[in-house]
Amino acid sequence: MTRSPLSSAFITCAVTGGGDTVNKSEYVPYTPEDIANNCIAAAQAGAAIAHVHVRDPITGDADRQVDYYREVVERVRASDTDVILNLTAGMGGDLTLGSAEQPFPVDESGTDLVGATERLDHVRELMPEICTLDCGTMNFGEGDYIMVNSPTTLVEMARQVQAMGVRPELELFDLGHLMFAKAMADQGVIDDPVMVQLCMGIPWGAPNDMNSLMAFVNNLPEHWTFSAFSIGRDQLRYAAAAPLVGGNVRVGLEDNLYLSRGQLATNAQLVERAVQVLDAMNTKVLGPAEVREQLELKTP
Repeated sequence: MTRSPLSSAFITCAVTGGGDTVNKSEYVPYTPEDIANNCIAAAQAGAAIAHVHVRDPITGDADRQVDYYREVVERVRASDTDVILNLTAGMGGDLTLGSAEQPFPVDESGTDLVGATERLDHVRELMPEICTLDCGTMNFGEGDYIMVNSPTTLVEMARQVQAMGVRPELELFDLGHLMFAKAMADQGVIDDPVMVQLCMGIPWGAPNDMNSLMAFVNNLPEHWTFSAFSIGRDQLRYAAAAPLVGGNVRVGLEDNLYLSRGQLATNAQLVERAVQVLDAMNTKVLGPAEVREQLELKTP
């Protein structure tokens, strides 16, 4: 299946993520106030959606406390800037084995495994318009860390998100994740319109070459809406590549810290550059109201 280039596309800004980036750039936000301000700045620069992780406001480490999410969401909602909030539900699926020879006991400092209901506590309380579901388990980067999302857990999370009326964004890191996303849709735990994010270039998921991207695109159901991104230096190249193959755009400091060689970026600058790319391609940048209509989102 071949998709036509998009004449209009929306931008998602992933403002902070949970990776070890706080000490690599002064612009990576980690307090709830700074994360909220970055969501607002990204929206003012042209992003329709802000994808939100939270961090410990002292150490900058990845966290999932509901109180931190609550402060971010309340600050954004109290602002005069309209933006669709997309809260991660990926936290609570972290497993770090002890070593190659002695996997158990696990490394407790890098392990945070909780059940489906607890992973959605912040979504249930704050009712964002979108939350993410990482559609599979994979070796994620180096060492003994594994991103854990079992089929049973994912189906239960999908059922709970469906009952809430929140739109899931299905994050796909490899082609098998797409097959599982299709299976969940077939089971009726994912409602139309289905929204997916193609996550390219993350070791050891799908590489970010065009053959791999097109393997995803050619296997996506025609009526599904998708975005695509790559990490690092290729992030802004994907701002052009994704719309050419029928997809929307994601940028942000979760995935890339630089605007150009040696120049650290802010989230707003990355969104501004994506807007420039889309404008140069004669691709209209969609605002939050248009995206809500397209994805049939339920406002809180």
